[in-house]
Amino acid sequence: MTQLPDHLTPELWLTQMLSSGEAQKGGVVKRQIRDVERLVGYDAFIAEVHRRGFQAVRNGRHYVVFCNDLPIRRVR
Repeated sequence: MTQLPDHLTPELWLTQMLSSGEAQKGGVVKRQIRDVERLVGYDAFIAEVHRRGFQAVRNGRHYVVFCNDLPIRRVR
């Protein structure tokens, strides 16, 4: 993993992302896979998504996190 600045820990990065205004409204946030994996790691990311009751999918270069537990339905 890449070194983070002293003021930003992997845990704080995850908390900020998953506590954003959009996340608090039950919306959607996305981050590039390479950023997640180099800053916090896949296992920590998925564990925190699961702990919060959120859902995530991987598509192309991104993880897309649905900040709710509503069903996900593919439309195409």
